[in-house]
Amino acid sequence: MKVIRTVAELRAELLEPRRAGRRIGLVPTMGSFHAGHLSLMRRARQDCDVVVVSLFVNPTQFNDAADLDAYPRDPERDAVLAADIGVDYLFAPAVEEVYPPGFATTVSVVGLTETLEGAYRGRAHFDGVATVVTKLFNMVGPDVAYFGQKDAQQALVIRRFVRDLDIPVAIDVCPTVREPDGLAMSSRNVHLSPADRVRAAALHRALSAAREAVSRGERDPNAARERALTELTSDGIEPEYVELVSADELAPIEWIDGDVLAVLAAPLGGTRLIDNEPIQAPNGDRRP
Repeated sequence: MKVIRTVAELRAELLEPRRAGRRIGLVPTMGSFHAGHLSLMRRARQDCDVVVVSLFVNPTQFNDAADLDAYPRDPERDAVLAADIGVDYLFAPAVEEVYPPGFATTVSVVGLTETLEGAYRGRAHFDGVATVVTKLFNMVGPDVAYFGQKDAQQALVIRRFVRDLDIPVAIDVCPTVREPDGLAMSSRNVHLSPADRVRAAALHRALSAAREAVSRGERDPNAARERALTELTSDGIEPEYVELVSADELAPIEWIDGDVLAVLAAPLGGTRLIDNEPIQAPNGDRRP
């Protein structure tokens, strides 16, 4: 595996594989690799001839400087893990390489970015995500890019601007990887205290409670949401939001019909966690 720091070097390395028609896969990350990241790399290694993993803690998607400073970083360990999987290139640029002096352009998606995470973190969060991912697509020129389902809203935002801007890349959203107790893998989990780590398992239990309610025939999203809330409050967790929304637009729903998404965000101690669960209900169930 080769570690690359500049866009010019990255493009030079990928020139011959691209000319030869080899399939290039990109796994964008902010580092501090866990099993979820590694599963994306393995998927890319299985599907592609050349695998690029980017490692860049993107400052423009943080609305709190303290959160940016506290974001876990271990680039040496990350490099070892990526090499073990068979990644070809680890692209780890400096901030100045991604945002050079005078940088003044933002990619912004309307609508999808204004609800859920956008409402709590600010739309600027997704502007930062959309801008850096667009830049990575332009830097690497991948045939396919891999993202995790845990960040469902982010994945939808990326799909939207890829479609709207005619960027020639396929987006592969892979299942969330979880701990044995159901907690979604996240780099932020290392900040949980032992007590909060135990309580954090309630997030997936809450989502599962909503899914199970639907599987038993519940079609009222408010009733399914109450099942999830009960699971959280029983562990003393006060969520920022718990919602059932449409799977493609994240819009409020009045009736559970077809593909929906149960989503939540909750602070535990000083750590904010998000999670979601895709739910499918049979189409055409009659409303009362």
